[in-house]
Amino acid sequence: MCTTSKDVLLEVKNLKCYFNDNSGILKKNSNIVKAVDGISFNIKKGEVYGLVGESGCGKSTTGRAILDLIPKVSGSLTFDNKLIFDIEKKHNIKRSEFKDIRKNMQMIFQDPYSSLDPHMTVGNIIKQGLIKNKVINKKTCNKEVIKILELCGLRDCDIDKYPHEFSGGERQRVGIARALAIRPKFVICDEPTSALDVSIQAQILILMEKLKKEMNLTYLFISHNLSLINYFCDRVGVMYLGKIVEEASCEELFSNPIHPYTKCLISSIPKIHPKEKKERLRLNEDISKCDSYVSGCKLSSRCPYSNEDCINNEPNLLEVKKDHFVACHCNNIIEIENTTK
Repeated sequence: MCTTSKDVLLEVKNLKCYFNDNSGILKKNSNIVKAVDGISFNIKKGEVYGLVGESGCGKSTTGRAILDLIPKVSGSLTFDNKLIFDIEKKHNIKRSEFKDIRKNMQMIFQDPYSSLDPHMTVGNIIKQGLIKNKVINKKTCNKEVIKILELCGLRDCDIDKYPHEFSGGERQRVGIARALAIRPKFVICDEPTSALDVSIQAQILILMEKLKKEMNLTYLFISHNLSLINYFCDRVGVMYLGKIVEEASCEELFSNPIHPYTKCLISSIPKIHPKEKKERLRLNEDISKCDSYVSGCKLSSRCPYSNEDCINNEPNLLEVKKDHFVACHCNNIIEIENTTK
């Protein structure tokens, strides 16, 4: 699934991020939380790759781990045919080398309110990246800031305003401008529209699509909204409790979902028309009763197709059709059931 190619911009292999959960009395009971538990995927140049799943499944943690914002337990990352880190082989590039690569990897954060410094003007917020990465000198910096502001749908007079003077949608435009100011190749979009009104969401997505074409960008689009994923992404990976359980092109995934969890997610999409008939697939238990630290399939306690093999053995992500990968022991059962309907 993750073969190195000239067309591949980002390649993640066996990425793991574990944290200690000190939630017991006096923090004496320490449990390991497997936020990201051995996922692998690649993103081709110019592609929009979507990560979708419930809140807490590890989507945002994956994005932050790629940018080296949080520690990793295991895994490797290759960006633009350059190996950034390989924890098993104890390989890690020098900080000076990573700094040159890091400017090509930026992030648009979920919350446009808390992600901007309220004590800085928009001009200074965007200037920081330009000056630190020596993209442009201080004398011509304002011209470049105004250029990127206008590119993101803002005005030149906005350069001297503070974040509190903008609406939510305008603040997110500032966040996009900050991420794109230094002309990166790859942008992680961490639920960039979830904190916005529906009408504003559409405007931001149209803007991001326009900038992708104009600036030849590659996106990792993180969201729990399947409708947005279907509209915006080329390929998608479905995450559940730190694992990717299914991966395919958007067209293939939404027309032919195979994994029970993917079927459940897609069946939960609201009907477009009130007369539309739609069967809802429901899982057995609440997610709060599930533990990410299990020996078998993490969905086994909730899955209607679960059997003994699911409880005892963890399924591997295998190619069941061309470019369609699924991690499930019950594929034969599901296919048989589909053919009999």
